[in-house]
Amino acid sequence: MDVTKGREVLPTNAKPLHYDVTLEPNFEKFTYEGTVIIDLDIKEESTSISLNTLELDIHSTKISSGGSEITSSPDLSYHEDSQTTTISFGKAIPAGSKAQLTHTFTGYLNEKMAGFYRSSFKDKEGKTKYLASTQMEPTDARRAIPCFDEPALKAEYTITLMADKEMTCLSNMDVASEKEVDSKVTGGKRKAVTFSKTPPMSTYLLAFIVGELNYIETNDFRIPVRVYATPDKEIEHGRFSLDLAAKTLEFYEKEFDSPFPLPKMDMVAVPDFSAGAMENWGLVTYRIVDILFDDKTSGANARQRVAEVVQHELAHQWFGNLVTMDFWEGLWLNEGFATWMSWYSCNKFYPEWKVWEGFVTDNLQGALSLDSLRSSHPIEVPVKRADEVNQIFDAISYSKGSCVLVMVSKYLGENTFMEGIRAYIKKHKYGNTKTEDLWAALAAASGKPVEKIMSIWTKNVGFPVVTVTENADNKSIHVKQNRFLRTGDVKPEEDKTLYPVFLGLRTKAGVDEELTLSTREEDYPLPDGTDFYKLNADSTSLYRTSYTPQHLTKLGEAAKDGRLSTRDRAGMVADAGALASSGFQKTSGLLSLIKSFNTEQEFTVWEEILTRISTMRAAWIFEPQPVKDALRTFQLALVSGKAHEKGWEFSSSDGQIESQFKALLFGSAGQAGDEKVVQAALGMFAKFVAGDRTAINPNIRGSVYAAVLQHAPTEAEKSKAYDAILNEYRTASIADERQTALRALARVGSDKTLIERTLQLPLSDEVKSQDLFSPIAGLRSEKEGALALWEWMTANWTALQEKLPPSLGGFSHVVQICCGGFTSEEQMAMVKKWFEGKSTKGFDRALQQSLDGVQAKASWLERDRSDVEQWLSTNGYVGKTGQKL
Repeated sequence: MDVTKGREVLPTNAKPLHYDVTLEPNFEKFTYEGTVIIDLDIKEESTSISLNTLELDIHSTKISSGGSEITSSPDLSYHEDSQTTTISFGKAIPAGSKAQLTHTFTGYLNEKMAGFYRSSFKDKEGKTKYLASTQMEPTDARRAIPCFDEPALKAEYTITLMADKEMTCLSNMDVASEKEVDSKVTGGKRKAVTFSKTPPMSTYLLAFIVGELNYIETNDFRIPVRVYATPDKEIEHGRFSLDLAAKTLEFYEKEFDSPFPLPKMDMVAVPDFSAGAMENWGLVTYRIVDILFDDKTSGANARQRVAEVVQHELAHQWFGNLVTMDFWEGLWLNEGFATWMSWYSCNKFYPEWKVWEGFVTDNLQGALSLDSLRSSHPIEVPVKRADEVNQIFDAISYSKGSCVLVMVSKYLGENTFMEGIRAYIKKHKYGNTKTEDLWAALAAASGKPVEKIMSIWTKNVGFPVVTVTENADNKSIHVKQNRFLRTGDVKPEEDKTLYPVFLGLRTKAGVDEELTLSTREEDYPLPDGTDFYKLNADSTSLYRTSYTPQHLTKLGEAAKDGRLSTRDRAGMVADAGALASSGFQKTSGLLSLIKSFNTEQEFTVWEEILTRISTMRAAWIFEPQPVKDALRTFQLALVSGKAHEKGWEFSSSDGQIESQFKALLFGSAGQAGDEKVVQAALGMFAKFVAGDRTAINPNIRGSVYAAVLQHAPTEAEKSKAYDAILNEYRTASIADERQTALRALARVGSDKTLIERTLQLPLSDEVKSQDLFSPIAGLRSEKEGALALWEWMTANWTALQEKLPPSLGGFSHVVQICCGGFTSEEQMAMVKKWFEGKSTKGFDRALQQSLDGVQAKASWLERDRSDVEQWLSTNGYVGKTGQKL
């Protein structure tokens, strides 16, 4: 596969060496005046130079070479489709020469959270204030400055920012000088802050910020580390992230045997931010909830999220920033590794969090879920155009990429793996790489054929299901691999890839890590006296395992007897759920397996059990009410006893996992209508509304809101609760509290009036573009919400595209949320018909994945609708509302 074929890139006749950039924002007009001087290495004789620009007004252009000006008024032509400006000049510049290109231009501080954009906050008097920040990845540096906007075209940068004296100016490097200058924008005096020259780096890592900011600083690392936030935020809430960053940088320096090469590390909470965070070299930007954390107002899940995001972004400082992928099909090298490294470092810092158990239910299942769709893509997916790049920032690049690294690190051994990583960084620092370069470094460190084994996983879409049967002698097993699709309709031409499957055979003799299935099928002997076996020990490999019903029963017994690890049990439940939904096994078997886990003691396994029930209930939302009630009753019977046993009182001695466990059970029991939980939630909420801010523990705040909205005794009380939660969103000072309230407004059940109220929020001025998904995602859990979402999206199609331009990634999430809740062929046909003749550029992959997901649910229902009804009836859940097991 030639990933470069058809790729739209700049001509190779000129290469940038250094950019001298001066920018002056105008917060009255939301524009900025800019000058960029680019030093070029002319590789081929040239009478034109092309570079990337987008939504910039270029005022003047000058080309000089060899100390003399070639032309001060060259011919400029703009190509909208490729987002390039070509500068043509009469006199040729010979190959091997150096040249200098100077542009003066005006840019726009847009509201798209892309390029150099504006972000807003309110000061203590309620007045809106603005700051200017950046988001260049993947291809929006061209929206900020004229540049050669490709990862491999690394250059050095000297940045100067002009601003009012009270404003903070930040960039990738430390401040080199500051002086007073005459302003073109205000006509008065301003300061000009010039930053030290950067090392060679890619355009997508360039960053600058101008605005009113406070900061805290630590000297626990050998260079200054700071956290910045706008004045409306409590800056001390950045202390957890600050201290963690200093420890993490020190840890990574040792792990990578490579010093952090910049003179400082700044981390900034930006009020408007499209992603979770961005790893700009030396100036990492974050969504507020992913960096500011307060133990008093946020729960254990928020703490873990902040820790993982901080450690992910700091891993990028080496993997991505110091060593950068050559082009965007190598995105996984950045994201897969930073994801793996965040879990690796989190585990070292917080072993009591047991994050590798969570990896099974989070990253592994996220990867397997998306990759089980026909419309998935390989980890190394060919990218041709700029507008395709945003669509691959998904569970394949992040989660599947990190899962491949889990496999290879286990295959080589962690120490050998890290030795190879160190060699890779040392060899390629300040340069660009392809996946083959990583495999070569790991092969050199281990002496194993890494590329031969691992490239199959990165260059092909999908993964296998491994079917295991016992041979007649009971001393061996027969193992066969086939492509797994959630829709259960694999065609022969889609089942040709044979993966190297690390079998990880667990028996009472231990785990055999040496067995690898590289053919279609194979027999393997079992150790003498084996009474049970399980493949994929600890769920470290990318495949599903299908056992016979009889063996699945044995494994259930082994789980109860403590012979399977927590990761084994969680993976087993996940596999059973996926195999039932795709037709490999009956869903009644899944329900029986889940019921048998009622004595389970581990949080991670319960998390997977409840995820599988939620997945099933989501597929059944358009089914008759008695069946839906029976499924809810099953969930209630399963979870109530455990929720009551754990309780919903939280103490400082609980620890991370116990807090998460209590919150999970309370939320699930409340969703299923557990009377004690609902009454507790109503009581807490009443005190909270009356003014007692401590009445609801932060770990269960969202669940209390949801329980009250769904189970308040009267419509009037539901409406009053809705008003109170909406007011909490409007007035709470902590971002996490506001986000929890906003998300909860989607948890209104089947109440059509409240659904309509919620759907008025995303396009209002009350909700920032970054948060547009928060009040709508949860509406999919009921049929009334799913239908309303579709009507809302189709009615507001133009307004949605204006608020979230399809080329910038966020729009894909809207499409998935509004189309993904359906469950039938008829609904799928309706979606397809509506999109006929419409441009799907920028979200075509997301749309197809949504349709594949609907198809999978429709097929599941067709196969197992009666099977599920019969099981629910036989087991006594039909027509019951009580709590039973």
